[in-house]
Amino acid sequence: MRPSVPHHRPPRTRRVRRLFRRIAFTAVLGLVAATPIATAAAPPAAAAAGGLQQVTGFGSNPGNLQMYEYTPAGLPANAPLVVALHGCAQMADAYYTNSGWPQFADRWGFDVVFPQTTSANNALSCFSWFDAAEDSRGKGEAASIVQMVEHAKQSRGSDGRRVYVTGLSAGGGMTADLLAAYPDVFAGGSVASGLPAQCATSQAAASGCQTGPQKLSPAQWGDKVRGGYPGYTGPWPRVAIWQGTSDYTVYPANATALRDQWTDVWGIGQTPSSTDTLPGNTTRSVYHDSAGQPAVETYTVSGMGHGLAVSPGPGAEQCGRAAAYFLNTICSTYYTGVFWGLDGGAPGGGDRLPAPAGVTVTGVTDATASLSWNAVAGAASYAVFRNGTKTASPAGTTYTDTGLTAATAYRYTVAAVDGSGTAGAASVQVTATTTGGAPARCFTATNYAQVAAGRAHTTGGYVYANGSEANMGLYNVFVTHTLKESPAGYFVIADSGCTG
Repeated sequence: MRPSVPHHRPPRTRRVRRLFRRIAFTAVLGLVAATPIATAAAPPAAAAAGGLQQVTGFGSNPGNLQMYEYTPAGLPANAPLVVALHGCAQMADAYYTNSGWPQFADRWGFDVVFPQTTSANNALSCFSWFDAAEDSRGKGEAASIVQMVEHAKQSRGSDGRRVYVTGLSAGGGMTADLLAAYPDVFAGGSVASGLPAQCATSQAAASGCQTGPQKLSPAQWGDKVRGGYPGYTGPWPRVAIWQGTSDYTVYPANATALRDQWTDVWGIGQTPSSTDTLPGNTTRSVYHDSAGQPAVETYTVSGMGHGLAVSPGPGAEQCGRAAAYFLNTICSTYYTGVFWGLDGGAPGGGDRLPAPAGVTVTGVTDATASLSWNAVAGAASYAVFRNGTKTASPAGTTYTDTGLTAATAYRYTVAAVDGSGTAGAASVQVTATTTGGAPARCFTATNYAQVAAGRAHTTGGYVYANGSEANMGLYNVFVTHTLKESPAGYFVIADSGCTG
């Protein structure tokens, strides 16, 4: 029986207090209150330019979300898939531009889906991690995101065994909910400045979770996950947890609750199996499963506030662009990708051999490509990956790939393999282009026009030539370059003259 509702209006002071509480709560709920440069419903700027593409008709879309996708050129079928969820008051373009995920998609070979919510769903464009009608199995936004995954599997041939989800703040809260509701869909997750699964089941409880989640036992937190898909008996996702110690929007207690929750789900204790120090004043704690492989990892960034950890620069372990709530500390995307095994190594990362240095293309013919690299101490052999797929296991530091197609660009990475057969971190990617084919063609245009014509692409506000990945400078109409195409689809900068 519903309680009766009084017909008189509340006193003015009470209405004012309620209004201020609503405003304060909305500000807290914002989580990532970065001011968007356009209305949330507008398509990302990059979508019109060619890097990030909007996908329509991906399903019934019960959560009223928008789907954007980044697919590296020449991505083979059966590649991994990453789903990346933005924070409040952001758009998919912000995550695409600043997080570093497109950079590693190019290097390691995987597809990235960027779901986008709008102010039509939430006043600050937050994913609804606190609403059971939106974050539960088969419902609302969660169901829409899974429909995006299914669309990518059908249209791109993505490997359904290697689907991962990551998110910042409210996107991190939704990430945890998705892992609980769909452990059969996601092989791993990464929660950045986010909240434990099902921490709140109503808007009224959301702000309390942010500043201090309930003081539950690990088993009680674990039960919230197990309740997301009752009766599930398959493998659980591997979970990375990123948190700044100076985050006063989503307090560090949430990272502790996330650790308790997922270690309990895995049936392991809350004492780390190992702890080490990473760049950016970061402490990594690793929790092994019963087979001795990392199942849960926490990354605590000392002094970092609320945001996603990035580390702009050209290094193999750097990524992203510093911006509002993208904080220059450490490339969380790199370490998350290694933890999941996206670099070609075993899932879970752990104490693996370092990436081989000095990977070089030493020669090509119309059907072969030859590589060399520096030796790695402790390596029993090496794994060579062509376009993201393992193609050879040489014992030495040279390899010649055969049976290739003339006038075609191939991407290679190399990983050292230890005596137990575990592959280490993958090297920086190199491109080898076989000889033969049609004469070169030349195109002179602004960076904007080169991208619009499909001869180049954008990453982090810069333009890179398709194929050679040569840096062409800022993405705008003021910088002009001449690109030479040879073979088809492979472009190099030819400002000094375009011949051949």
